[in-house]
Amino acid sequence: MEEYNQQPDVYSVSQLTNEIRSLLEEQLDFIWLEGEISNFRSPVSGHYYMTLKDQKSQIRAVMFRLQARYLRFVPENGMKVLAQGRVSVYAPRGEYQIKLDYLEPLGSGDLALAFEQLKQKLALKGVFDQDKKQSLPFLPQKVAVITSPTGAAIRDFLKVLYQRFANIEIIVVPVKVQGDNASSEMIEAIELVNRNLEVDVIILTRGGGSLEDLWAFNDEKLALAIRGSFIPVISAVGHEIDITISDMAADVRAPTPSAAAELLVFEKEILIKNLFQLEKRLTATIRSQLNNQAITVEHLSKRLKDPRKDMEDTLLRLDDLHGRLVRTMGNNMSGLRTRLEAGEQRLRVSSPYQTILLSGQHIKLIRKRMIMVMSRLVKDKLHTLTLLEKRAIDLSPLSILSRGYSITRKLPEKKVIRRARDIEKGDRFQILLSKGIIEGRVEKSDSEASFDK
Repeated sequence: MEEYNQQPDVYSVSQLTNEIRSLLEEQLDFIWLEGEISNFRSPVSGHYYMTLKDQKSQIRAVMFRLQARYLRFVPENGMKVLAQGRVSVYAPRGEYQIKLDYLEPLGSGDLALAFEQLKQKLALKGVFDQDKKQSLPFLPQKVAVITSPTGAAIRDFLKVLYQRFANIEIIVVPVKVQGDNASSEMIEAIELVNRNLEVDVIILTRGGGSLEDLWAFNDEKLALAIRGSFIPVISAVGHEIDITISDMAADVRAPTPSAAAELLVFEKEILIKNLFQLEKRLTATIRSQLNNQAITVEHLSKRLKDPRKDMEDTLLRLDDLHGRLVRTMGNNMSGLRTRLEAGEQRLRVSSPYQTILLSGQHIKLIRKRMIMVMSRLVKDKLHTLTLLEKRAIDLSPLSILSRGYSITRKLPEKKVIRRARDIEKGDRFQILLSKGIIEGRVEKSDSEASFDK
């Protein structure tokens, strides 16, 4: 009976979650997990969040920034991976997840995947665009070689270079070409050469090796430093089959260090031979042109006549033309003089002086008649004006008032009263007489009354 009445253990949600987390973390400390990535995201915190799934199940996974920075590639949705981590429970949501410490792609190595991802990224930025690359100078005078001073690459490069052309100045800039900080040293070396050394070309080189050995040349910052160099860069890394990011970013890629030296300069003997051939061709061309010019000059000299005879003929023609011109001008002047004298005689006969005298007398007569007419017209107009003035005075209201009439106006508006109905009993009025004004108040108004009554 006592057992029946015993109360069961009651967990809170937090207690149950902590119990589950303890069991999982104790039993599944470090595990390896294979699956496909989905729902991948990488916020500004630098952590990687994703879901690992297979055909039947899925589990949430997180890789914190401290572990994620050691990955050589960026996880992508759909990528199959092999992961190592610890199972844990995220208490606020009551969800179990795996905290990842290691991640590698299945099918291809992480280095190969990282190489392809970086290549695609830089290609989209235009780092590999051919139209942005510089051409190499012909026979550079000074070359900077960025490499390990003890490696085989520098020895092979210098051997081939001095065999072909020993007059070039070489400056070796020593750097690490493998391991930690190798890419940083190469970036600093490129910047140093651009800033302080007056060279014509930069050679970035090292000997062959595995993908891991050459990995320093697959650095994004190194590719950007190569692309940002004002001085042309030749990348000669590894063997002919080895392709690195620096090879694709450089202005020119050489398959080996020796090939870089061959690309840089021609053989001195070949140059001298080419110069002799050019000199020979130039001499032959000049001689041919001189011969052609001599033939042309000889041909023209035969066609050229003595100009003195032509000049004598021209002088004779000029004298003849001068004489003809003088005679023609004399004849013309004589005819013009005769015409001028005849015109002067006609002008004298037809002189307007007499006409002007007669016109003046006629004008005086007309002026006198106009003055008489105007005087008579003015007198008539003044008489008419006097009559009109008298009529206006007779018709003036003041004249009418002087004959016994008056003007009555209603006050205060001073409106003229024409009929008895225009004013009523009690209204004030004003009477204008010929001499004086009378004001009063209406006692009676009869609109029917007339003068007869």
